[in-house]
Amino acid sequence: MLAFASKAHLASRDVVRSLVKKALDAGPKDGISEQFALSEWVNVVDAWQVFDLDSYAAIPRMGRKTRLGAKQRTVIWPIMQRVRDGLSELRLMTPASLFAKLITHYKTKAHKPFTNLVIDEAQDLGVPELRFFSSIAPPGQNALFFAGDLGQRIFQLPFSWKELGVDVRGRAATLRVNYRTSHQIRTAADRLLPKTIRDVDGVEDGRAGTVSVFNGPPPLVLIADSEAEESAAVATFVRKAIEEGIEASEIALFVRSRDQLPRARSAAKEAGVAITELTGRIEGEAGHIAIGTMHLAKGLEFKAVAVMACDESIIPAATRLGDVSDEMELDEVYATERHLLYVAATRARDRLLVSAVRPESEFLIDLKDTGV
Repeated sequence: MLAFASKAHLASRDVVRSLVKKALDAGPKDGISEQFALSEWVNVVDAWQVFDLDSYAAIPRMGRKTRLGAKQRTVIWPIMQRVRDGLSELRLMTPASLFAKLITHYKTKAHKPFTNLVIDEAQDLGVPELRFFSSIAPPGQNALFFAGDLGQRIFQLPFSWKELGVDVRGRAATLRVNYRTSHQIRTAADRLLPKTIRDVDGVEDGRAGTVSVFNGPPPLVLIADSEAEESAAVATFVRKAIEEGIEASEIALFVRSRDQLPRARSAAKEAGVAITELTGRIEGEAGHIAIGTMHLAKGLEFKAVAVMACDESIIPAATRLGDVSDEMELDEVYATERHLLYVAATRARDRLLVSAVRPESEFLIDLKDTGV
C-alpha cells in the first residue's frame, strides 16, 4: 500500500474558488469569468491532471460547449498554472491529484493488489477514479466489473471511458426486474428521465421494458402555499404510515441540501417522532425516522419517503446554476439535478410524497402526471 510522508490535506471547494479568483486577478484575463475559470480547472485541468499547455490543448472537451482556440488557451493556461501554484504553496491537494499519486504508484507494478474489482455506482465515476481502478486491476478481460445506472448520475460531467482504456461497448447488460420499488413509484419517477440515456461512447441505458414485482399506492405530489402547510401535510403522511404498521426507522424525509433540513425537522416535530440525521456514517436508528439530503439517499431504502422542499428556487440548485460556464454545462446541471430527484424518489419502496411550496420546481410537472 502507498504511504505518504505526511497526511494529505484536501482543498475545499471554497479554497479552490478563492484561488481561482486570485489567479484571475493576478494577470490578464481577457473577459474570462470566474465561473468559466473554476469550471475549466475542476472539469478539465485538475480532472485530467494537465501540467503544460500542449497537454491542455489535447484534452477532449466532452460536456463543454465552449471550444477554445490557441490564443484563448494561451491566455487561460497561466491562470490554471497560478491555481496549481497556489495549492502547492498551501500544501493542499485535490482528490484528483491524490488519485494521480496513487495511479503513478500502482500503474508500473507487475503485481496488482487485487485480481478482480467490483465497482458499484459506476455512473458517478470521474476521470481520476476510473484511471485509479484501472491502475490497480491486473491486465486482461473481466478484471473490472461495473454496476451502475446512468439515470442516477449526479456528480460528474460525461467523458469517454474508451479514451481511458476501459471499453464496455457490447459487453453491457441491462437488468429489467425491479424488486425494490413499487410499479407506481417507479413509473412516476421514470418520467423524470429520458426514455433512453446514452453515454459519450454510445452505451445506452433504456428504461422501457422494466417491471416491478409488486404494486402500491400512487405517489402523492403536494404543492403547498406555505412551509407550515407543507410541514403539516408531511407530518400527516408520517403519522398515517406509522399508524398503518410501518416502523419509524422505515420512514425518511429528504431535502435538496442542508439549508432545507429545518423544514424536515419541523415536519418530524409536528408528527411527534424522533429523528436521526443521516451522515456518511449514520444511516438510521431504531424508533427514529431518518432525515437527510438527497445525496445521502443513494443506496438506501425505506418503506415510506417524503421528498420535501422541491421549490423552484431549490431544485435545480441555484448555487450549481451560478457556477455554469456554458450552455452544454447548463444542460448537464439540469440533467443531474433531475437525476438527484429521481434518486431521492426511488428510495421509497411502498409510499412516496413529494412536496414543495409555490412556486414549485419545474421537475414536478412530470411527477404530477397521474397516468401511472
